[in-house]
Amino acid sequence: NFVEIALVLTYFVGNAVYVVFITESITKLLAFFYKDAESWYPYFIVCIMVLLILCCQIRELKHLVPFSFIANTTMIIAFGITLYYIFYGIKEVKLSDTKLANDISGIPSFFATVIFAMEGIGTIMPVENSLTKSQFIGCPGVLNIAMIMVVSLYTSIGFFGYLRYGDGTEATITKNLPSEEIPAQVVQVSISLAVFFTFMLQFYVPIDITWRRIKDRIPEKRHNISQILLRTGAVIFVTGIAASAGHHLDALIDLVGAIFLSTLGLLVPAFIDIIMNWRNWGLLNWILYKNILIMGISLK
Repeated sequence: NFVEIALVLTYFVGNAVYVVFITESITKLLAFFYKDAESWYPYFIVCIMVLLILCCQIRELKHLVPFSFIANTTMIIAFGITLYYIFYGIKEVKLSDTKLANDISGIPSFFATVIFAMEGIGTIMPVENSLTKSQFIGCPGVLNIAMIMVVSLYTSIGFFGYLRYGDGTEATITKNLPSEEIPAQVVQVSISLAVFFTFMLQFYVPIDITWRRIKDRIPEKRHNISQILLRTGAVIFVTGIAASAGHHLDALIDLVGAIFLSTLGLLVPAFIDIIMNWRNWGLLNWILYKNILIMGISLK
């Protein structure tokens, strides 16, 4: 159906963002040691593709748990060092030299980036279904606690990162770190590992959906080779999107957030809510107009 197709495309294109991010991080790291590293960008993508093809053959979600732990650990290390660089140099910043507000034309890009950063539309329901007690929504609730932590972390990095680097802030803050210093190099390695292993986790969702749709049409004795070919083809497809995007990481993030995640996270839930409940609301119920407003925002 439409939702599953949209979900698969969302995760595939979202994973392409991860490939671009990993490639740019590796390129920045090696550019300090080798001046020609920038020209090696296509070869880095191919190498990453080969590694992903091998690693993405893991089919059981429980076997991905150790990789999730590694990703979280390395991400914490990267965030910690990044915050150190941000706050260490922030005392040198003069507010008079910093543009504190942007014009209205940047708002769509802002919303697209925020939606990309905080949408976990494919993993929210599996997490809720796996809970032994109904503590997903409510106070405190798993969702509320997780969102408070995520929003606080992203807001801190975004606000203080821009305050530190101003208009020179890159699409990813790690590109602003000095490549010649070892802690900054540790950040590049840590963030690359974290995103690489996150790719494996995010890759599970679209492959699981696709496989459930096609496995009954394939003889059981060919399931293994079919899984291998499906996963290999999907990684090649995602890597192709990443290669097409080139160095335009910010544009790709905006694309995923504005088209794919806004559709799944805003348009579809509001539309389904209207279809299911509009008879009970009537034409004067505020929820109806709230959902229409959300749908309108998602289409902007």
